[in-house]
Parts: sequence; structure tokens; C-alpha cells
Amino acid sequence: MIDIQFRREDSNIMSVEMSGHAEAGPYGYDIVCAAVSALSIGTVNSLSEIAEIPVEVVSANDSGGYLKFTLPTDLTQKQMETGQILMKSLYLSLKSTEEEYNEYLRINSLDGK
Repeated sequence: MIDIQFRREDSNIMSVEMSGHAEAGPYGYDIVCAAVSALSIGTVNSLSEIAEIPVEVVSANDSGGYLKFTLPTDLTQKQMETGQILMKSLYLSLKSTEEEYNEYLRINSLDGK
């Protein structure tokens, strides 16, 4: 099971933490893992390249199964607005994936402290 925690401050999503493995299929054929990976890495890349936000990323490079990325607190208004669009888009995409594959993926909270 992949557990995903969105944390926010006030109304802004400031970090996403993912851990676990979907195990929805054999290695290389796990479509839930592929979807979560593509969505999350795409968001990190978009935050960096489109919003020009220096995202703090922590991952388990060797074994996989863990990713956390956090927005810095000292963003310009434009960076924060663009970053929030991207983070909310990730939330909605993962929520849709969870609805279809809830035995492999759980989003714990959007209101985590």
C-alpha cells in the first residue's frame, strides 16, 4: 500500500510525503506505482522548471518506496500561486487514482499538521 500525506499551512499545500509500495503487479508492470511515480516526479519537475521553486526533495533512491517534497516558505506571490496550482493538481490526480485503486493507495489527509 502506498500511503500519501499532504500537509498544508493555512490553505496552502506545503509538502507531500509518500511511502510504501503498491504491489498491484509484478515489478515493472505495476500500473499504480507507475501512475503515482509519474504524477509525483512530474509535479516536482514542474515546480522546479515552471514555478522556479527550489523544491526540497528526499527520496529512497536505492530501494524506492519513499518520496517527500516540500516547498520553501520564502516564495514570491507568483511562485506560491503557481506552486499551489501544481500541488492541487497533483492532489486531484492522486485522489482519482485512489478512487480507482483504493486497495493499493491511500491518501491520509489534506489537512495534516
